Amino acid sequence: MKHIKLGSLDVSRIGLGTMGMSGVYTGHGTDDAESVRTVHRALDLGVTLLDTAEIYGPFVNEELVGRAVRGRRDQVVLATKFGLVSYTGAGDGTPGTPDSSPANIRAAVEGSLRRLGTDYIDLYYQHRVDPATPIEDTVGALAELVAEGKIRHIGLSEAGPATIRRAHAVHPVAALQTEYSLWTRDIEAEILPVLRELGIGLVPWAPVGRGFLTGRIRSTDQFDATDRRLTNPRFTAENFRRNLALVDEVEAVAAAAGATPAQVALAWLLARGDDIAPIPGTKRVSRVEENTAADAVELTTEQLGKLNDLTPAAGDRLEAEMSRLVNL
Repeated sequence: MKHIKLGSLDVSRIGLGTMGMSGVYTGHGTDDAESVRTVHRALDLGVTLLDTAEIYGPFVNEELVGRAVRGRRDQVVLATKFGLVSYTGAGDGTPGTPDSSPANIRAAVEGSLRRLGTDYIDLYYQHRVDPATPIEDTVGALAELVAEGKIRHIGLSEAGPATIRRAHAVHPVAALQTEYSLWTRDIEAEILPVLRELGIGLVPWAPVGRGFLTGRIRSTDQFDATDRRLTNPRFTAENFRRNLALVDEVEAVAAAAGATPAQVALAWLLARGDDIAPIPGTKRVSRVEENTAADAVELTTEQLGKLNDLTPAAGDRLEAEMSRLVNL
């Protein structure tokens, strides 16, 4: 597995997103034993970057990852996120409440350290920008945690260009996590140039379009009734049908490349630069084997050209409620 740098942080250029292991997409369809095997297989294949968050579950995903890396901590770059659980105010750990105040960060990091079973976090992201807390205050509190050795690198998630600049001016930001894939390329206009100007790495989430770009989803009837994708604009009604044409185009390139559509989607991202480390999510050993094999896929200039010119995706990438907290 090839490695890249997120700022000064060395990581495998393909990571593993663990959110789906705790039923975020498919309700109660979880299998902790298979999830642990999946993490172990990823590590065996050279993956070092594992991505979780306190809100996943909530809390249980960090506990799962902590169990999975026990005895193998030195092989792992552990990344987790704070800011969508509030321990201040009501003081009850309320999920879904943006809170990046210094007091909340102190409470959040201690909880994550405990659940992950570690005394430091390699990459600690602000999950969403908190409009009520100046980013300078948030990053200042994170810089104190760096000085104390509780975290080693600072990350942002779904932040806008101005916020990225202000944060980086307080303390170096190692990585921005945001959605980026063949069907979500919004960041290329303003955000990606800022990251490269400042030397900040990019960690794309949903790099295979929440599974859509794998070509395995041909109808929403395949989803469990609790699946979050049922409310995503790109998976609804006419948008879903229109987006199948985009997948057909990816499948055609995959056939020519001798790879799967998921591998092609990941290989396209890897070809975008040596500062990009996608984190495809899965809870199955077979899928992590497929995804990591994308490290060896070399797309031709012609194939990259076809992928760059894909039919644009139909529908917004996020639900209206979720869109309020991105690019702030």
